[in-house]
Amino acid sequence: MARKLYVIGNWKMYKTSREASAYIEALAPLVEGESACVYLAVPFTSIASASACAKETNIVIGAQNMNDAREGAFTGEIAGLMLKEAGAGFVLLGHSERRHIFGESNELIHKKILRAVRDDIQPVVCIGETALQRKSDQTQKVIEEQLVSALEAVPKEALDSLMIAYEPVWAIGTGKVPTLHQIQEIHHFCRQCIAQILGARKASKIPILYGGSVKPENAADIVALDDVDGLLAGGASLNVEAFSAIIRNASKEKTPKKVRKTTIKRVKK
Repeated sequence: MARKLYVIGNWKMYKTSREASAYIEALAPLVEGESACVYLAVPFTSIASASACAKETNIVIGAQNMNDAREGAFTGEIAGLMLKEAGAGFVLLGHSERRHIFGESNELIHKKILRAVRDDIQPVVCIGETALQRKSDQTQKVIEEQLVSALEAVPKEALDSLMIAYEPVWAIGTGKVPTLHQIQEIHHFCRQCIAQILGARKASKIPILYGGSVKPENAADIVALDDVDGLLAGGASLNVEAFSAIIRNASKEKTPKKVRKTTIKRVKK
C-alpha cells in the first residue's frame, strides 16, 4: 500500500466566482492525467460555481475554514453542512492566518476537526511554528502540542481521510524556504508524533504535506523527500501557469510513497 501525492492550492481572500470558473476552465486541461491529486481551497462565495465547473475534472474543491457548530446564532459564520451542500469536499483547518490573525486556539481547531468529521468533509489540518518559536528552539514543542490537540479523540474511522499540512509560519509568502534537510527532518518528526498518538500503522498512512513559499522550481525536490506527501501552495496557486507547473513538477515523483514502518520514539519536550 502507498500514500498518494497531493497538491493543494489555497486562494485565501482572492477571486470572485466568475474568476474562479475561468481559472478552473484554464487549469483542468493542463493537469489532466497528472499523478497528483489536485485540490483547490476557494473563498466561500466561489465554492458552488467552482465545484460545478470542476465536476468533470480531476480537481477537488474545498473551503478555507468552517465553524465548529452544526448550526446556530453565529452571525457571519458558515457551517460544514453548508459547505458540503455547496460542493466542498475538504476544508483547511488551523491555517496560520486563522491561528495568528484571528486568534484560533488549538482547542477550537480540534472542535472544528471533529465537526468536519461529523459532517463528512475531509479535514486538512495545518500546523507550523513562527520565526520566534524556531529561533528559541521551540519548533518541536509547538508542533507536538498542535498535533496532540488536533488528533486526540478523533474517531478512528475518520483518520483515513485526514491530512496534515506543515507550514512554517515564517516561510509563508516570504520567499524563505527551509532546506530540504530541515523539511524532511520536521516531517519525520511529525510522523513520529502521530505514531505516539495514533500508533505506527496509522502514522505511516496519513499524508503530510509541506507549505510555505512553494513554487514550480522547488516542487519536485520537496515531494521527493521520504516523509513529504504533497504541497500546499498559497500565492503561487493564484496563477494558472505557476500552479499547473507545480502540479506537473510534483507529479514527476511518479511512484507513490511506499508506506514504511514508523518507529515510535519519544519526542523531545
